Amino acid sequence: MAGGVTTSLILPGSANAIGGQAFVMKLRPTKERSPTSMLLEPPYSLNGTNVDPSVSPRWRYMKCASRYSISRKARTNMSQTCLRREPMYVVTHTYMAGYGAYQRVLPSARVYAGTRMDTAWAFRSAYNHARQIKVAQDSYCAKATAGDWKTVAGQAFPEDLQWEALVDVLRGRVKVNTHCYEAVDFDDFVRLSNEFKFEVAAFHHAHEAYLVPELLKSAYGRTPAIAMFSAFSRYKREAYRHSEFAPRILADNGIPVIMKSDHPAIQSRFLVNEAGYAHYYGLPENIALASVTSTPARTLGLDHRIGFLKEDVVIWDSHPLSLGTAPAQVIIDGIPQINPSYPAVKPASSQQIPHTPNWDEEAERTLEYDGLPPLEPAASTKGVVIFSNVTSAWIRGTGTSGLVDLLATTEGTTGTVVVHAGKIICSDLQGGTLQPGLISVGSSIGLQEIAMEVSTTDGEVYDPLNVDVPTIAGGIGYMPRTVDGLQFASRDALLAYRHGVTVAISAPIHSSFLGGLSAAFSLGSPHKLQKGAIVQDVTAVHVATLRHLLSHPTGEAAKYFRLVTNGTLPLVVEANSADIIATVIQLKEEVEVETGVPLKVIISGGAESHLLAKELGEASVGVILKPPRPYPLQWDFRRYLPGPPASADSTIATLLRHNVTVALGPQGVSNEDAMYTWAVRNLRFDAAWVSCPLRLALASFNVEKLFGLQTYESGYGDLVAVKYGDLLSFEGKVAAVISFRRGSVDVF
Repeated sequence: MAGGVTTSLILPGSANAIGGQAFVMKLRPTKERSPTSMLLEPPYSLNGTNVDPSVSPRWRYMKCASRYSISRKARTNMSQTCLRREPMYVVTHTYMAGYGAYQRVLPSARVYAGTRMDTAWAFRSAYNHARQIKVAQDSYCAKATAGDWKTVAGQAFPEDLQWEALVDVLRGRVKVNTHCYEAVDFDDFVRLSNEFKFEVAAFHHAHEAYLVPELLKSAYGRTPAIAMFSAFSRYKREAYRHSEFAPRILADNGIPVIMKSDHPAIQSRFLVNEAGYAHYYGLPENIALASVTSTPARTLGLDHRIGFLKEDVVIWDSHPLSLGTAPAQVIIDGIPQINPSYPAVKPASSQQIPHTPNWDEEAERTLEYDGLPPLEPAASTKGVVIFSNVTSAWIRGTGTSGLVDLLATTEGTTGTVVVHAGKIICSDLQGGTLQPGLISVGSSIGLQEIAMEVSTTDGEVYDPLNVDVPTIAGGIGYMPRTVDGLQFASRDALLAYRHGVTVAISAPIHSSFLGGLSAAFSLGSPHKLQKGAIVQDVTAVHVATLRHLLSHPTGEAAKYFRLVTNGTLPLVVEANSADIIATVIQLKEEVEVETGVPLKVIISGGAESHLLAKELGEASVGVILKPPRPYPLQWDFRRYLPGPPASADSTIATLLRHNVTVALGPQGVSNEDAMYTWAVRNLRFDAAWVSCPLRLALASFNVEKLFGLQTYESGYGDLVAVKYGDLLSFEGKVAAVISFRRGSVDVF
């Protein structure tokens, strides 16, 4: 509600071909306090409602899933509406530990699997059975209506509780929502809809839908809507061809577009931000606004109740498609819901629609390359590069922000900046602006291409608490290093680079207490042997359990923990609970008393860190806030600070007020980070959400400060040239990356 969401279609999961029925709920508390009392328009027989033959039937909703990964999910006790009853294999199943897959023997479980062919057959078998029941019902009713009671005497009305929802699908009373990814899946389900003559309300996730618009239009009845994400992608092979330009391409082809959440992967509170991203990449303003209001309402068959200015109203503190927009008040059924409300104060400029860049060429290339356009820089040079029409230029300097204007700028003027070998050598005006490159920390970028495809990842490190680490790998003193497993030129890395993130710090993929040694590297380098590709081979030790490791390290670990205890190497502790963070602060003090040396300690996560902001500041413990806008994703997050309008303060503001050095990590939490490398590209937008003059430092210089990282040479760090606007806005478009460290300029 605090994100302006008033109504949700709550769908079952996607493990089964036919997952079950769904319901539309108003997200406001009721006096009855029951889920049923929150239903928007319950089907007849629920909530005491009865059939009224004079009006259209109240809609029911069904969730289906048609895709390859059904075959990878364990299912037991499955009904024949899903896949076949007999197991295809019973020995192993791919488990996702922190979304890094590995095989485990299941001695007692009966695991069911299937292929696309199995799923298509299961659909056809189920719908054919439902059709037989429907035909029998129609025959029975025709005879009864004609008064032929002799023929039906002694016969029960043909019905079956297991199949009655599918029968209603065939009668046009149920809106089918289908989880689909690839073109082959759309093709299968479109043929199914035509064979059994039922409409598809919406395809969900739908990563390749933009590649097959004419196929979508050939579905039975009305063209299905596409409910999709702006950037959430590449977490599995089926999502690999996702494009940020998909919403505008679909809209250009007359396909209804809905921007959706996939809570908690895409948090529902920030649903309107998905529309903002889509608008940034070319979706027209009116269609972007409709994608989270009137279009989903029409798709649900509820536009007579919701989706327009009626009883549900959201008053925004800025334009709904602007970065960082939040409700000032949310009114559901005419009742204000946020009491008290703490709206943020926004500048007058935020009330206008952002002037987004032109992405026509990029969208055309996306289609030309079937969703996988080349992402490497179009040109890279070590010679002279001239940037004209520069309105401002910032380089590394002194002061609280870590930035200094290259020369004092005269308002309204533009200038020219000359660069040679990655170094600014001339500026013909007092002014001009380029911006420092951003630094990502806290994701698994550089260690994988597709999180849920084992062959494309570096894999998870050993968990010493659960397995005996082989001697050849280090035994009890095991200490894995990111630098040994780095993969360069992944699509997530190159997309982040094209959005101004020039350096990343990644720790080994792990779901145990030991994360190992992180490394800092260039996201624009083609391989690790290129000059400047490795910024620092060891940046910190990452752990979740401390006391014994600090006091009694052994093997390879001892070498690096000595560097921690003598204050040379930072220690990154993954923690979100205030109770655990308090223990870390105490342990830091104990070790410092014993050694007499200040430790460099960083909290990664920090959902409840605001509760200890004063203590963190006094102990000089930094925080990598991850996700950048805390949310109660797990129990250890429950005392999070939601920020305006639900609270007067935010976590970042509270920490900064107590002199805590804060950096922003990407979306994702602790052992789930491997799934969120796609989100690194959004670091610029995450920083822009922060209402603080130092917000650029949160994604750049503060990272350097926390890790003691030197991403620059001779005082020059990476700079990002931005066209049309600012890097921290929905108006700027990265044109080039200037790197003196690498001695080059990459032009996009």
